[in-house]
Amino acid sequence: MHADPKTPTRDHLDWPFFDESHRTLAAELDGFIARGGLDDVDHSNVDAACRQLVGALGAAGLLRHCVPGAFGGAREEIDSRALCLARETLAYADGLADFAFAMQGLGTGAISLSGSQALKERILPKVATGEWISAFALSEPEAGSDVAALACAARRDGDDFVLDGEKTWISNGGIADVYTVFARTGEAPGTRGISAFVVFADTPGFTIAERIETIAPHPLARIRFDNCRIPATQLLGSPGEGFKIAMRTLDIFRPSVAAAATGFARRALDEAVSHAKNRKMFGATLADLPTAQSTLGEMATAIDAAALLTCRTAWKRDVQKLSTTREAAMAKMTATENAQWVIDQALQLFGGRGVRSGEITERLYREIRALRIYEGATEVQKLIIGRELMKSSAR
Repeated sequence: MHADPKTPTRDHLDWPFFDESHRTLAAELDGFIARGGLDDVDHSNVDAACRQLVGALGAAGLLRHCVPGAFGGAREEIDSRALCLARETLAYADGLADFAFAMQGLGTGAISLSGSQALKERILPKVATGEWISAFALSEPEAGSDVAALACAARRDGDDFVLDGEKTWISNGGIADVYTVFARTGEAPGTRGISAFVVFADTPGFTIAERIETIAPHPLARIRFDNCRIPATQLLGSPGEGFKIAMRTLDIFRPSVAAAATGFARRALDEAVSHAKNRKMFGATLADLPTAQSTLGEMATAIDAAALLTCRTAWKRDVQKLSTTREAAMAKMTATENAQWVIDQALQLFGGRGVRSGEITERLYREIRALRIYEGATEVQKLIIGRELMKSSAR
């Protein structure tokens, strides 16, 4: 199976979706982990741990894959396959490390796509080195999956915009230096009246209203804007383009959520195989039982199915330069749902030990659950797939 419990198997790097640069990146990721890049992180202090991980990833040059080459990035454009490789590897080793990496890209993805030259030059190099931490602020108390229901508003006042309202479930909320914020500007009803802005953490009128704790701890908060004044130069794109910018950003990063889920699932499978080989039962080992072999076979197949959908999506975007809205939704839905099932099966194979606090299976069980919700819940992915199918059949 797999000798090193900190890095996933690399058989899929031989698939035609990847080139030599990706195999080089995989070796860099494995080397970073082998050298102790994720060691000595105190997960009991989640804010400090996240800052430490961002710093370590930045120092290792890995965060350069989260921004375009002109602003300190590793490639001319953000490469979805590189994001997927990084997230799968980091998720396999440490869920918080995966989170720290992912948010540097998601938090500034809209800036990379639609920010002014001045904003890009000011923000992206600091994100690439880990000097700054970023956040993506879209969800609200009454607007999660239904983005059209956003209530946080931004009104034009001379050379400024003034923001009022709240956002919630904001990853890196409370520790981020820069936030990408989506607010209603009213150019048209629904999603056509939303704009995107950059807000710096030290802006007057911006506050952390509440820190939120979850089953898999990471920095999370409800944030508030109260007469928060920002220069109009911090608008991303044009007024009314915020929803389009948000969806373009999510299309880039949604496959990487699938990759992270696959990383969690691969770790669960490796742990399950190792346990099955060593667990003595009925005069043999658990691995000798046909029921265990059948379960492990299903787990491996579910992982490969998810990985193939994920790699196809990233390859189609990177190489064919085509829209991947439908493919990204398929990958995200399948990988997160499959990973939840795989981890549950691994825990079952471990028996009572699997639910003991501190066990890897127990940690994975907590970490996978949120991935079926954030960046579009499974139910939303089904709607996206159906909607895109109807579009294609109408042509």
